[in-house]
Amino acid sequence: MQAYSDPKRESNPYSLPDVEVFFMDMDDFLFAEPDTWMSEKMNDEEGIGTIMEHAKSLAGWYYWPCFPGCLPDGEAIGPFETEKEALEDAQEEE
Repeated sequence: MQAYSDPKRESNPYSLPDVEVFFMDMDDFLFAEPDTWMSEKMNDEEGIGTIMEHAKSLAGWYYWPCFPGCLPDGEAIGPFETEKEALEDAQEEE
């Protein structure tokens, strides 16, 4: 889902969404391509049970700064339990 970090910008016809909110499940982390942010979070070498639990704990909603058609500007932030929580965090003023 594409969204705006500042909801007031949505009504501006020249403004683009600048946040992408997305869901990652346990398998996305277990089978992540090497050298990606997902595989970097899976640095646990304790054994299969621990790896499964770790991947399960990483599953959830994430967001990152990202304009449509462009690569993300930074690492994904999350996990959050719901899409709404991820979007609210992305829209918090710093």
